[in-house]
Amino acid sequence: MGREDMRAGDGDRKAVAEQLKSALDEGRLDLGEYDERLQRAYAAKTFADLDGLLVDLPGTRPVEHSQIQPAATPAPAGAGQPERSLGRQILHWTGPYGSVVLVCVVIWAITSASAGHLTYFWPIWTLIPLIFLVSGQALGDRGRDRSRDRRRDRNR
Repeated sequence: MGREDMRAGDGDRKAVAEQLKSALDEGRLDLGEYDERLQRAYAAKTFADLDGLLVDLPGTRPVEHSQIQPAATPAPAGAGQPERSLGRQILHWTGPYGSVVLVCVVIWAITSASAGHLTYFWPIWTLIPLIFLVSGQALGDRGRDRSRDRRRDRNR
C-alpha cells in the first residue's frame, strides 16, 4: 500500500488546513479558493487527496521581494530624545489639567462678580490633584536621578 492509498487522519487534515490558512494570510490564496480547498481538506480520505490541495500553491516570496514591509522595531523609551528639564516635564504632565483648573477659576470669578462679592473659592478642590501631580513628578524625578547615579557608581 502506497502513500496515495493510506488513509489520512484528523491531525493530517488539520495540518493541511493550517498550511492553507497560512497561504491565505500570505496572499497566495484568495478567500473563495481557500474555502473550497478547506472543504476538500476536511472531506479528504487519503493522503493523495490532501497532497493535491497543496501542490499547486505558489511559493512564498523572499522578504526582500515582498510588498509587505517589515515593521520597524520601536526605539527604547527615551532613546533619541533630549533630556527635558524638570519644569518642562511638569508642564508636559500638568498642562492639560492646568487648563481645566484655569477654566474653573474663571467660572468662579464670573459667578463672584455677578454675585457682587467673593463667593467660596471652590476651585481649590480642583488644585489638589494638580498639587499631587506636580509634587509626585518632582519627587519621582529626584528618585530616578538618585537611582541612575547609584547604578552608574556601581558599574564603575
